[in-house]
Order: sequence, then structure tokens, then C-alpha cells
Amino acid sequence: MRYAMIMAGGAGTRLWPMSRNAQPKQLLPLIRGEASAAAMSLLQVSAQRMDGLVPPERRFICTGEAYREPIRAALPAFTEDQILGEPAARDTVNAVGFTAAVLHKLDKDAVFAVFTADHVIEPQEAFRQRVEVGFKLVEQDPSRLVTFSIKPTYAATGFGYIERGSPINEKWASGAFQVVRYVEKPNLARAQAYLASGMFSWNSGMFVWKAATVLDCIKRFKPESYEGLMKIQAAWGTPTQQAVLSEVYPTLPKISVDYAIMEPASTDKLVRVCTVEMDLKWLDVGSWPSYGETLAADEQGNRRGGVLAADHAVLVNSRNNLVVSSDPAHTVSLLGCDDLIVVHTPDATLVMPRDKAEDLKLVHAALAPRLK
Repeated sequence: MRYAMIMAGGAGTRLWPMSRNAQPKQLLPLIRGEASAAAMSLLQVSAQRMDGLVPPERRFICTGEAYREPIRAALPAFTEDQILGEPAARDTVNAVGFTAAVLHKLDKDAVFAVFTADHVIEPQEAFRQRVEVGFKLVEQDPSRLVTFSIKPTYAATGFGYIERGSPINEKWASGAFQVVRYVEKPNLARAQAYLASGMFSWNSGMFVWKAATVLDCIKRFKPESYEGLMKIQAAWGTPTQQAVLSEVYPTLPKISVDYAIMEPASTDKLVRVCTVEMDLKWLDVGSWPSYGETLAADEQGNRRGGVLAADHAVLVNSRNNLVVSSDPAHTVSLLGCDDLIVVHTPDATLVMPRDKAEDLKLVHAALAPRLK
């Protein structure tokens, strides 16, 4: 049967000061739809995207155990059993492996999609059509690992790149290709060459695969993780489930699914890595500039976000600024300022040039002892 899982474990340090340990980026009410609608979190938007793909009872969220209660409050349709709580953050290969181990115990033929909790993807109908192709590819050939790829718009160094090979010749598989190779986060020169070639796409961080197949890949490519995951699987559904998870999971080697599985699998003979192109709007909301792209700009290029009321953001002779606030009663004013990012919360305020957004982690590191 088909299942789906949202990975929702990221800390979101590049969205400080709104993103905190107690309220990570995926739970921040940042995304607005219609003018009258209340702002939604990225996780709520991601959960909505699963409508029409898999039944509600076969949807899961893999997240930090500490976020269980706020997620249950925000998404009450997810039962306790549908939230897979990680006792420690061990990167994405273990989130995928944890989910695969649980689903494989529930259903030996489980095929599951992996979605992310920090993307804006539109239109949703086109997204669902592309995911349907991914499911069909794996159901036709369980040795396939399917990744979804995005047409690159610039030479990004923070994404994985997929080199497309020959197309998959099925009438229903338009936009699906064999993968020649997978390269995780290349340097700028290589990223520029990939962009110029026209044969590479960004990896979106979303996948479809059979639980048994991905577990076999972890066994071969990352046996240290596999051994621990099998202990967790054996205890799952028994009285020792939580004790074993709490003991074993923090010991798993910390590595991404991209490095641990996708790179070696792209040249492996036992699996077939494929990609389905998503020709749609895709935005990775991992930083303040990318969040700003979800907002409409005024005539001067200024954008206002969060719960900031229009009359509480006064910008005079200022251009191309992003002003965000979590306090609807607080007024933020800018005079003669260009290209700034200003983020206000009740206990912290951030002001930085837009082109320094990637350096925000330095501030976060300096403040780490005081952050909660």
C-alpha cells in the first residue's frame, strides 16, 4: 500500500529569531493564502498537500519528540501513532530509515513518499500528478528510488544536483528519467557548469521508494545505521518500544540521505535511481530572503510578513526591505533604508543587510547559550 511521511525535524537557524528550539520553523504561522485566511505553518501547508495522495490513516510525520505536542495541537488529524518522534536529531537518512523500519513492520509491501516541511509548492494539482507518477514507477519496479527534481534557476550550492539520463518510456511517465549521477552540494564552479549544461536539475528533497528497498540500501551503504534501525524495528509495537528507541536512536551515525544513499545508489547496480521533473513553483523556505519571496511586494519592493499589520510597518523613502513581526501591536519603522531584513519578536530583534542572510548562523552560534 501507499504511505507518505513528512520530515519535520529541522531547527531552522536561518529563520531566527522567530524560529526557536521550542517553536521551529515548520511550526511558525508564516504562510498566508487568501487575504481573509489565517496564517498557516509550513507543516500545515505540507500536510494539506497530501490530500488526494494517500488516505489520512497512512500519513506520518517524523519529527523531534519534543515537538510532538505542538504538532498534535496544530494537526489533530494525526494520531499519536502517526507521529514518529525522534529522541535526538540524527539527520535525514535516519529519519527515512526509522520510517521505513516502522512501515515495513506494518506492511511488508509498503511504498512511501517522503515530503518536506519547509517548501511552498504550487499548483498543488500538478504536484499531486507528479507524485502519482513517482508512486507508479516504484510499484512497477520496486528496485527504483525515485527523486523529484526542480529546474534550476541559478547556480545554487546548497542543493543536490541530478543529471538526467534517458527518459522512461511509459505513456503515463512523462517527465520521468533515469539518473546518470547525483551530486550533493557542489562548489560554485561545478554548479555553474551544471546549470549551463541544461542536463541537471535540483533535487527537491522529496522521494518515493519501497520501504524494503530503502532499508536494503541502508544495510549496504550505511550498515551502522541499519543495525540500530533493526533493533528499533524489532521492538516496535512491544512494551520496550520507547526504551529501545531512546537508547538506540541517539547512537545512529548522523548523515543526510543524500550522502548516505542517493550518491552511492546513483552508481549502484542493484537499484535504479530515477527522477520525476516537477515543472511548477517550488520554494525552499529556509531563510528570510526565501520567505520574502512568498510575500507580495509594494511599489518600492518592500515586503511585510508574519502577523504585521499594514499600518504597523511604516517604511519611508525605503526600498527592497523585508519586515517581519510576530507582535501585531508593535510598530516597525524604517527611514531611508534599502535592502534590509528586519525581524521583530517580543524578546529579540534582528536587523541585517539582505546579502548577509546566509551568515545568520554566526549570530545564532554566538547566542546559542541563551536560546530556548
